[in-house]
Amino acid sequence: MDEILTPYAQLDAVDQQLVDGVLANNRRSLAKTITLVESTRSDHQVRAQQVLTALLPHTGKAIRVGISGVPGAGKSTFIETLGIYLIESGKRVAVLAVDPSSSVSGGSILGDKTRMELLCQQESAFIRPSPTAGSLGGVADKTREAMLLCEAAGFDVIIVETVGVGQSETTVAGMVDIFVLLQLPNAGDDLQAIKKGIVEIADLIVFNKADIDERAAEIARVQMRTALTMLRSASPNWRPPVLTCSALAKRGIPQFWAEIERYRETMDASGEFESKRRRQAVDWMWSLIDSGLRHYFREHPAVHVALPGLSRDVAEGRTTPGSAAYRLLYSLKV
Repeated sequence: MDEILTPYAQLDAVDQQLVDGVLANNRRSLAKTITLVESTRSDHQVRAQQVLTALLPHTGKAIRVGISGVPGAGKSTFIETLGIYLIESGKRVAVLAVDPSSSVSGGSILGDKTRMELLCQQESAFIRPSPTAGSLGGVADKTREAMLLCEAAGFDVIIVETVGVGQSETTVAGMVDIFVLLQLPNAGDDLQAIKKGIVEIADLIVFNKADIDERAAEIARVQMRTALTMLRSASPNWRPPVLTCSALAKRGIPQFWAEIERYRETMDASGEFESKRRRQAVDWMWSLIDSGLRHYFREHPAVHVALPGLSRDVAEGRTTPGSAAYRLLYSLKV
């Protein structure tokens, strides 16, 4: 336990090589470092924190963009078209694509590279698919750390593509600078547009596949823009724009990126951009504390002894879940 609390030890030769490789934008080193960070082994986690601490001064310069939306909204195609546009504009782009893990087998397909075939061939692009591995909110446990590593490697734009599970997929908004919601025309009425949740926290809303039915896309855009006037904006200085585009037809992408840049300029001018990142860093710390405490709780000897019997009592109706939980928590004091 003591070594986990001291992540400032001198890096060994292997980890120093990883740090040097990431800073030199060596793809193999970046991929190996993300794998190290994603590992659940306690010794790997100690090493990962040491590597992250060494790279921290080189982070923070990229724009972090989260993209969510229902399955079928065209997230992968949109990201590929956007990524190629940004690369042609002289930027380097990293994509962190989160793939759902099976609740039965625990496995993930991790096939996002096959859906971004053109982008993954670009020298200035890096695509990393990761499994959710049981994490809720549409992102993986270590997505935040992976963002920092990509920033240290010198990427200008970090795009986080979420699983795409619906209105509860809001975790990504707490780790990026701007949260984009990708919608489909004819996918709901104006009442659907004002539902609380993911729409309420979006900084930018885009109706993709507008080439299929331009009239429907424009109607959806107007309905959404009207509906947003009934919702409270996440920022007092920014009213979320509503755009239409067609990633497949490569239409509307420059206008989309112009809004991203306008957002950053607006938030920078008000001081919200930096304060938002600071708030996210503190929230991230508490998230890791919560996760660590759950792990500590499960590994505690007293919990190990009491948990099987109490689980049976709850399952067979001899005690309430609340009573069992209280007894397990109280056992930590003994």
